[in-house]
Amino acid sequence: MRENIHFLVEEEAERCWEQRKSQGRRMANALSCGPAFILLLFVSDLVSGQIHYSIPEELEQGAFVGNIVRDLGLNVEKLSTRKFRLVSDDSRQYLNVNFENGILFVNERIDREELCGQSPTCSLSFEAAVVNPLEVHPIEVEIVDINDNSPNFPKDKFALHIGELTAPGASFPLESAHDSDVGANTISTYQISSNGHFDLKVQTRSDGSKIVELLLETVLDREQEPEVQLVLTAIDDGIPQRSGTAVITITVLDANDNTPTFDHEIYRISIPENAQKWTSVTQINAIDLDEGINAEVKYSFSSHSSERGRELFQLDSETGEIKVQGDLDFEEANVYELYVQSTDKGTPPLAGHAKVIVKLIDVNDNAPEIKLRSILRVVPEVVKPGTVVAVISVTDRDSGENGHVHCTVPMNIPFRLQKSTNNQYKMVVGEAMDREKESSYNISILAWDGGTPPLSANRTMLVSVSDVNDNAPEFTQSSYNVYLMENNTPGASIFAVAALDPDSEQNGEISYSVVENQIQDVSATAYISISSKSGNIYALRSFDYEQLKHFQIKVQAQDGGFPPLSSVALVNVIILDQNDNAPFIVSPVTWNNSTAVGIPLRATYPGYSVTKVLGTDADSGQNARLSYQLMDATDPSLFSVGLLTGEIRTLRRLLEEDATTQSLVILVKDNGQPSLSSTATLLFSLLSNVTDIAPEPNDRLNNLEYFSDLNIYLIAGLGSTSFIFLVTIILLVAIKCKQDRNITEGYSSALCCCLGQGISEDNFNRRPAPHQAVNYSGVGDPRRWRRSTPSPTTKG
Repeated sequence: MRENIHFLVEEEAERCWEQRKSQGRRMANALSCGPAFILLLFVSDLVSGQIHYSIPEELEQGAFVGNIVRDLGLNVEKLSTRKFRLVSDDSRQYLNVNFENGILFVNERIDREELCGQSPTCSLSFEAAVVNPLEVHPIEVEIVDINDNSPNFPKDKFALHIGELTAPGASFPLESAHDSDVGANTISTYQISSNGHFDLKVQTRSDGSKIVELLLETVLDREQEPEVQLVLTAIDDGIPQRSGTAVITITVLDANDNTPTFDHEIYRISIPENAQKWTSVTQINAIDLDEGINAEVKYSFSSHSSERGRELFQLDSETGEIKVQGDLDFEEANVYELYVQSTDKGTPPLAGHAKVIVKLIDVNDNAPEIKLRSILRVVPEVVKPGTVVAVISVTDRDSGENGHVHCTVPMNIPFRLQKSTNNQYKMVVGEAMDREKESSYNISILAWDGGTPPLSANRTMLVSVSDVNDNAPEFTQSSYNVYLMENNTPGASIFAVAALDPDSEQNGEISYSVVENQIQDVSATAYISISSKSGNIYALRSFDYEQLKHFQIKVQAQDGGFPPLSSVALVNVIILDQNDNAPFIVSPVTWNNSTAVGIPLRATYPGYSVTKVLGTDADSGQNARLSYQLMDATDPSLFSVGLLTGEIRTLRRLLEEDATTQSLVILVKDNGQPSLSSTATLLFSLLSNVTDIAPEPNDRLNNLEYFSDLNIYLIAGLGSTSFIFLVTIILLVAIKCKQDRNITEGYSSALCCCLGQGISEDNFNRRPAPHQAVNYSGVGDPRRWRRSTPSPTTKG
C-alpha cells in the first residue's frame, strides 16, 4: 500500500514542477516545489486516523457500506479534481465509491470463508487518498460471518464392523463433520438416530473442535439383527440453525453360537422294493442360524446306524440327499432305521441329530416277456387278408393278477392279433396293403399284466411290403409345348420330358421312346430322338420355318415291370422364325437385278406414278415386314420411293435437259434383327418423240377426248399381251382336239375345225361347250389401233 501512496506523492511533485515551468520561469527552482519533495520523504506522517466499517458477508452488489466522503470531511464536488481513489494491495476490488454522493458500496460478492478461511476475525483494509493537498486515510471494513454453510461430513456413508460378542461399553471413533463458518455459526453438537444398541460420546478439544465416538450400550445378536443403520447429525448454533448428516452402516460379525437344527426330528419315508440304484429316497435338511463358515453344515450317518443300512443307502454330505445304492428286497427286510447328524464348520464345531425311517413297499416287479416265432418278414402288397405273419408268445413270472397278461398292436396298421391258446397270439394281415403308400411297418407289440400298477413290455418287429407292378408311369404333363428356333444345331437337346412311377426297383425304372408317326410323310424318328434314360429330346436335323412351322410327336414312358406298363404324352414342337431370308423383288421383273422402264418426257407431272417395286419375304412377322428406300439415283431430285408401298413417283416435271437415262438403285430390306436386304436397279428411259404435252391432272379431266402418246403405248402393250395369251389358248385347244379325235359331233368338232380360220361374227357369238375354250384372237390387234385426233369442228 505504501508503494501506491509513494506513487501519489511523486505524481504531486511532478505536477508542481510542470506548473512552475508553465509560469514562464527560465529555471525551475527545485526549492519552489519543496513541500512536495518533503512530502515524498515523510509520506508516512501524512496518514490520518483510521475509519472503521462493519458489514455482513454475502451482501448484494451495490449494498451501502458508509458515506466515506462525509466521514473523511471531504467535499464530494472536488473528488474528481483531487483525484480521489481507493488504494489496496488486493487484486480484487470488493468496494468502490460513488463520486456523485460519496457513498462506499459493495462492488462484488464477499465470501468471508473464501477471504479469511477459519480466522476468528476478517476485514478488508485499504486507504483513501486525495491530492491538492495530499491526504491518505486508512479504512478498515470488518466482514461479519453469517451462518451460510451447513456442517458436512467427509463422506455421506460410513461402515463399521462389530462382532456380535463385543461387550457393552466399547466405543468406536467416528469422523467429525466440518463447518466453514466461525464462532457461534460453527458445529455445536452431534445427535444420533434412535436405536436399541448405540449412543454417542462427544468430547471437546482445547481448540473447540469435537471428537465423536459411537458407544455400544447393549449386546448385539447377528441372527436377530445382522445389520444396524444409524443417522449421525451435526448441528451448528447459527440462526437459523444448519445441520449435516451421514449414514453409519454397522455390520454385525458372526460368532459360532448356534447348533445346526434339522427341520424334522424323525423322517418317515416309503419306497417300493424295486427302486433302482441311485433313486432318491429323501433329502434331509438342517439349518444353522450363524453365517459364513459357522453356518456351513455337513451330513453323515451316526454310529447308531446299522452296517446293512449304510450298504443299501447313501447320504450326500453336502446336499443331505439319501439315495438307494444297493438292491432292496421286501422279503429280506421291510423297514430300515437310519441315524443322521449335521455338523457345522465353526470352531469348535457344533452338531445336530435326527432319525430317518425307510419303509419298503411290496410291488409287482416282474414285467411280461414277449417272444416272436415264425416271422414272415416280407409280404407282397397283394397278399390276401387273413395271412399269418407271425406267432407271438407272452409270459409273466408273477402269479395271480400280476401274471395275467394282455397283448395288442396299434389300430392304424393293416395287421391284427388273434388269440389262439393261453397266452398265444397270431398276427394276421387285416386289410389290403399298398406299397406305394407304406413300404414297411415297424409294428409295436404291447403286453401288460394285471398288477397294480401294471407292468408292460414292448417288442417291435419290422414287416416289409414287396412291390408289385401296379402303377403305370405318369408324365408330369399330358402335353408339352416346345419352342425351337429354326436353323437349330442338329443333335442338340431341345427339351426334356419326365414321368414318375411310384413302384420300386425294376417296376419303377422308366425308359422313354418316340411313338411312330408321320411328319410330312416322313417318320417322326427322322426328325426327333429321345434318350431312353433321361427323357432328353434331341433334334436330328436343322428345321426351316419356311418349310415346317410346327409338328407333333408322341413320346412313351414304359416301366420295367412284368408285364410292363406305359403312358403317352404329346409334344408339340413349334418352330420359331429366324430372319434368314432376304427380301425378293417380284415386280418389276428384273434381269441381273435390273430392268428398263420407259417414261414419256412430256407426259409426266410432279407426283406422277412411274412404276411400283413389289417385294416379298419368305420369313414371317417383323422378319417379313418390308421397307423401300432410294439407295442411289442419277438425279436424286427427280424421283421418290414410298417407304412402305415401294411406289416410285416423280418429284417434278421431266425436262428435256434431264439425262435421257435415269438409273435408280432401290433397297428393299426387312425388319428382322439383323436386317436383310436386296437391291434392284431400275433404268428409266425418257421418251421425247411424243409431240403432245400431257396436260396437268385437272386439264386431263376436262379433255378426255384427246389421245396422248402414253395412251398409244399402253394400247400397244395391252395388245401384245392379249395376243400372246390368245396364242397360248389356241395351242392348248389344238392339243385337246388332237386327244379327242373320236368326237365328231357337238361343239368341240366345230371349234376344232375352225381353229386355223378367222373367227367370223357367227362363230364368235356361237355358245361354246362347257369344256371348250373361247378364242380371243384378234382382240387388241395393233392394226385396229388408231389415234384419236380431235376434229376442229367437233366438240366432245
